[in-house]
Amino acid sequence: MEFTDKMKEEVLAQAREYIEAETDPVFRDEVENAIGMGDWEGLYDRFYTSLAFGTAGMRGVIGGGTNRINTYMVRKVTQGLSEYLLANVSSPSVVIAYDSRLFSSSFASSAACVLAANGIRVYLYDTLHPVPMLSFAVRHLKASAGIVVTASHNPSKYNGYKVYWGHGGQVTPPHDIGIADLANKVTAAAIKDMKEEEARASGLLSSVPDEVDNAYYSMVLGSLRRPDLIRTEKITVAYTPLHGSGNVPVRHMLSELGIKCEVVKEQEMPDGRFPTVKLPNPESAEAMSSVIELAKNTGADIVLGTDPDADRLGIAIPKDPSKKDYLLLTGNQIATLFADYLLHTAKEMKREGIPFIAKSLVTTDLIRKIAEKNGGECKDVLTGFKYIAEQIENIESGKNPGRYFLFGCEESYGFLTVTSVHDKDAVSSSVAAVEMMCYYASIGKTLQQRLDEIYAEYGYSTEVVFSNEYDGAEGKEKMKSIMAGLRKLGNGDGIAGRRIVSKEDLLGENTGFPKSDVIIFRFESGEKLVVRPSGTEPKIKYYLFLTEGEGGRKALEASVGKIKEEFQKAL
Repeated sequence: MEFTDKMKEEVLAQAREYIEAETDPVFRDEVENAIGMGDWEGLYDRFYTSLAFGTAGMRGVIGGGTNRINTYMVRKVTQGLSEYLLANVSSPSVVIAYDSRLFSSSFASSAACVLAANGIRVYLYDTLHPVPMLSFAVRHLKASAGIVVTASHNPSKYNGYKVYWGHGGQVTPPHDIGIADLANKVTAAAIKDMKEEEARASGLLSSVPDEVDNAYYSMVLGSLRRPDLIRTEKITVAYTPLHGSGNVPVRHMLSELGIKCEVVKEQEMPDGRFPTVKLPNPESAEAMSSVIELAKNTGADIVLGTDPDADRLGIAIPKDPSKKDYLLLTGNQIATLFADYLLHTAKEMKREGIPFIAKSLVTTDLIRKIAEKNGGECKDVLTGFKYIAEQIENIESGKNPGRYFLFGCEESYGFLTVTSVHDKDAVSSSVAAVEMMCYYASIGKTLQQRLDEIYAEYGYSTEVVFSNEYDGAEGKEKMKSIMAGLRKLGNGDGIAGRRIVSKEDLLGENTGFPKSDVIIFRFESGEKLVVRPSGTEPKIKYYLFLTEGEGGRKALEASVGKIKEEFQKAL
């Protein structure tokens, strides 16, 4: 890109304004150095837009500039949140947690100071804590809202900022829209601030009490269905926290149950650089390779992995009794096993009411079949666990009578088996997974055998998920163009040689979902394709669902790679 004198003048003015407002010298120096080197392309990328607080919070590359996440942008958004709380809540209070990512603790402290400067009571964790424990703390302390500083499973160059409401789930309409409107309008001059020492001395800022952690642990133990069975089974767990916040709580819970836990030493300690993995995501086979190797060496009965903010859980299981090789389960396979186990256990324990499962619309429909056959109800919601939290809130408030919440799941390794947390919870789900494995072991089955039994009963299904990335300003326009082109397709048109028999556009009317940039295609050949731009990254995600046809399971398994390639080329 060629930069005219006017373009340089404009970007330089934005950079100078930012430098004046930024309180962290690390980020100021970055921008000042870019100016000194005449790096106009770099400056343009830092300032051509401003990170916005959207429905999923704020997430971006760490660095100086308005198109980066830094202390200034955290303070700016927090000022908007403060104004919204003061206008809508009497005597508001906020709980703040953070994970192991670079600058997470300093961003959390900056947010706390802005809130306190606005006269809002703040509870700040002294050490890194995962998303589920923040969700629990908001409810336990009866706070008005919560903040988690995290970029979840993204690469190390990212960080983010998620806001929770008083029910413990991430903000949904009208709160997310109201906060975003105010936060995106905040100017540097409007940001209130105070020193952390002053905030603590005033009584507006204090640490989260230790009893909150103890209450969370007690809740998880109290939610187990067969605690005595776990304590009597002699098993070994191989675990990796992937340098994140799951290390302490997951190991604490397993220790409380007397379970031997082997941990990948190289990935045990918090480290926002994530030096041993390209992507700290338990969905990734590469990220889980070290813990699977540990499992082979120790003969582990089950393998667990959590992402940096410990809301995603990966599981691998032995392929055979020799425990020499392990299968990394997909998110849909884990969700299927959980749903099946929890439904049958609820029936066995004769729980009153209808067991209710909420799943994202990109999670396997096999769960619906299992729920309906076992007297349960399954509801699809938009992608984002906050929509599952909404369903829990509806049950708790009496809007959905006769039901009790049993399970929530997303195919992206997000699971919830307790009701005192309103977000995905890899800590309690780790314990639930061990319980499930112990139960099947007690009746002479492996998790693999139970999964095969489910497929035999309901039919085999599998899925393919892939995405295309589009960075920068041009990338945003390209994504809009692709989605617009897909919306022009209709019944009788084709994708990858498959004939479309129905299309559901969630930006349309009367879809049963809130309006969202999602398109669902169903094909004559039986496949289902869901297309949606990511809410947190510059990419379009494609979810392709496949079920066995006349050729059966083996034929489908053999053709999955070819089908994926055909769709990738077409899209």
